[in-house]
Amino acid sequence: MSNIELSYRNYDIDHHTMTPEEIKKKEIIHCLYKQQRMNISYSFNKHLIETYCKFTSIINFWSLFASLDKIVDLSDPDTSMPNSLHALQTAEAIRLDNKPDWFVLCGLIHDLGKCIFLNGKDSDGTSRSTQWAIVGDTFITGCAIPDDIVLPEYNSLNEDHQKNLHMYKNNCGLSNCSVSFGHDEYLYRLLQANSNSLPEEALYIIRYHSLYAYHSTNSYDYLLDEKDRLMKPIVKEFNKYDLYTKNDSNIIKWTFALKEYYTNLVKKYLSANLMLYF
Repeated sequence: MSNIELSYRNYDIDHHTMTPEEIKKKEIIHCLYKQQRMNISYSFNKHLIETYCKFTSIINFWSLFASLDKIVDLSDPDTSMPNSLHALQTAEAIRLDNKPDWFVLCGLIHDLGKCIFLNGKDSDGTSRSTQWAIVGDTFITGCAIPDDIVLPEYNSLNEDHQKNLHMYKNNCGLSNCSVSFGHDEYLYRLLQANSNSLPEEALYIIRYHSLYAYHSTNSYDYLLDEKDRLMKPIVKEFNKYDLYTKNDSNIIKWTFALKEYYTNLVKKYLSANLMLYF
């Protein structure tokens, strides 16, 4: 693993070398993951999907995107920026590498599902102050949680993990598994409700980019079907842009040209009139 890779996703708390502010941030991350593992089971996942994935209102895309100005990911040790700024960093890095325009749009919208907090509740972990059912690495409910997931010391708090459930057959496919609820699953379902024209690769990126145990380890390989295996390198490629573009000192400012470019992408793949079911 390179020095650059080692500098990201570090969740250790070192009271000897870290500042009080750094320690506090890491403690918040640990608390969030503890709550996530403790609360999100297969049954609670069903509750979250049924509660938050109705999509009965209509909103302008840019109004929805602007909500990301108001949320900072409490699980992320690598940035303290609002998610709207991180989204533009990701998209622009992808565009700079001359990737397909749908891939660029994925960079812009991949965290848009964090808008759940607009209708969220503390008790569900979906509010701006809790976030444990919005952000963080996801995992598959209804079975044991892998040891190589981030902060595995909290796995034992999970109901499904305690019961050592085995709800899935080998090679059943991720689409037949219940991945812990968060902004990935929420945005995937929101896009489906809006009859988008994104390619299947884009939808995989949206739905599984936080499932690190899928795209960055082999822990869930026993569940994958042929399509999941084909998509894994694509999600993994996207991950490097999502992760390694985070830089709080390199803020990209919106210009008229940028707004026009991304508006045209939204019109092409999501909605010609920029209105979305939400």
